[in-house]
Amino acid sequence: MNSNSLVILVRNKHLKAKISGLILALMLAFVTVLSVNLGWANIGTRDILCIIAGKFTGSSDLYSHLNPAQVSIVWDIRLPRILCAVVVGWGLAVSGAVFQAILMNPLADSYTMGVSTGAAFGASAAIFMNVFYLSSMPIILFAFAGALLTLAVVISISRTGGYVSAANLVIAGIIVSCILSAAISLIKSMSGEQVSAIVSWLIGSLAARSWEHFLFGFPLVITCTLLCCYYAEDLNILSLGDQEARNLGIDGSRLRIVFLVCGALITAVCVSISGIIGFVGLVVPHLLRLLVGSDNRILIPLCALTGGVLLLSADTFARSFMNVEIPVGVLTTLLGGPFFFYIFRKRNKYIQ
Repeated sequence: MNSNSLVILVRNKHLKAKISGLILALMLAFVTVLSVNLGWANIGTRDILCIIAGKFTGSSDLYSHLNPAQVSIVWDIRLPRILCAVVVGWGLAVSGAVFQAILMNPLADSYTMGVSTGAAFGASAAIFMNVFYLSSMPIILFAFAGALLTLAVVISISRTGGYVSAANLVIAGIIVSCILSAAISLIKSMSGEQVSAIVSWLIGSLAARSWEHFLFGFPLVITCTLLCCYYAEDLNILSLGDQEARNLGIDGSRLRIVFLVCGALITAVCVSISGIIGFVGLVVPHLLRLLVGSDNRILIPLCALTGGVLLLSADTFARSFMNVEIPVGVLTTLLGGPFFFYIFRKRNKYIQ
């Protein structure tokens, strides 16, 4: 392949990525607008726009003709939930792409590292104390702290001679995840009849999410995503292996810790907001690699948009088209499992 052909190939690749990004951004905007309009309460599009414009500008005259209950439904119930779905889907997909790259494992995600299990343990402990000791433990902060402590323990266990390897991280993550899963089971068995409170959180749901959840998660997810995008070229090199990274003058161990912290922070925020939502961080990066390749400079931004579209669409379907609301974590697992199996089989046939 001569230099001119290579330039054309790179230009086509970047053009394809830009077109894909534009299409995904438009899809995200469309699904967001559609989601605000869907619900059991029949509120017109014009009224919704009046409410949003009035709230943002501080002009209550724009929605003074509406029932206060309608204003509350749009601004306090629907919109925070929709934005939380976008943030969580965005974050889970980005963290999945990062974990798969740094661990050089296509099946890796936050579950592999034990970060999700750590967040689940923190939230379960908070719920247990709230129920039985009548305290006011903030579940979101306990889940966040549990995820970060789990990451610290995993890195500490996996460090050998001051160096953190991908293989050690996977093994350490599995060990810590098994221990924490047993601890969660112990908490559930001690909860007796109140175990439903813990189970309902663990299965993953975006119901009753507020502006507080969004304002807590959005800045952290955006900041970590931008940091991952900034170092995406180094991540490409790191995904080739530690030896290749050292040959190119990159400190693989230190860079791996930076990405681990970013991925864990994103996962901690997402799990603390929504509970355990599976397969988003696993399926989205796989799907996009089939479409645009493995260049993380392209993959990470597209994962963010695709994850937001996917989880928001699933949550909107779960709350709007069923007689009983299905937890979105259950829906993503039921749909994501067979879909991932299909991708996995298709990929193996292609390799053969």
